Amino acid sequence: MRTHTEVIAIRYAETDRMGIAHHSSYLLWFEIGRTGLLRAAGHTYRDLESRGVLLPVVEYGARFLRSADYDDRLDIVTSVREVKSRSVTFDYRVQRGKETIAEGFTRHVCADANQRARRFPEELVAAIAPFLP
Repeated sequence: MRTHTEVIAIRYAETDRMGIAHHSSYLLWFEIGRTGLLRAAGHTYRDLESRGVLLPVVEYGARFLRSADYDDRLDIVTSVREVKSRSVTFDYRVQRGKETIAEGFTRHVCADANQRARRFPEELVAAIAPFLP
């Protein structure tokens, strides 16, 4: 299984009053990882949307193992758990060095410009296949 890694530094706006990364920031970091994976697979979100392929989030979850602080450098490691005819699930691992501080997932339905479920384009399935287990 191939993964994609994006590196971020925690911005002050992503922390609470104690300088600890707020739980809501992780969902934004998952998006950074997901869009980076798609870009690495040759399909930017912008290009997908211009072709009428939308990927709205229909489910997500996260498990927090350690806290992270302002200005920590984190790796957002993203992979594809499964692709079905009309949905895809991405997995995320947030690491500080070799330490995993959070894990999560997002599930997306493939939709058209009218927000109706549609089949995944074959070229997109083929492009993200290397990121499957």
